[in-house]
Amino acid sequence: MRRIVGAIRKAVEEFNLIEDGDKIAVGVSGGKDSLILLYGLKIFQRFSPVKYELEAITLTLGFENFDLSEVKKFIEEIGVPYTIKETQIGKIIFDIRKEKNPCSLCARMRRGLCTIL
Repeated sequence: MRRIVGAIRKAVEEFNLIEDGDKIAVGVSGGKDSLILLYGLKIFQRFSPVKYELEAITLTLGFENFDLSEVKKFIEEIGVPYTIKETQIGKIIFDIRKEKNPCSLCARMRRGLCTIL
């Protein structure tokens, strides 16, 4: 974790990625990449000279049995506000449009939803 937080610190200092008063939303899929980024930003927040807010957001895809309970528990434990937005992206892609290569459309739809949240 030390290397990850060090990389975050270096990126913030080198590229001015975070400024005082910023509110950073991390899109949490439930996978290790997004959770490690969120955790690293939370650790960095504790000692960073730059003060910022942090929030975790998950866009569900509307699939049944999509269990976020462990993700929610972890995010609560590290003290980050967590928002879950229910969507029907999965239904649109698979049931209505019957996409053969859904990844690109799914990514575009998720990014589009993020801009209006």
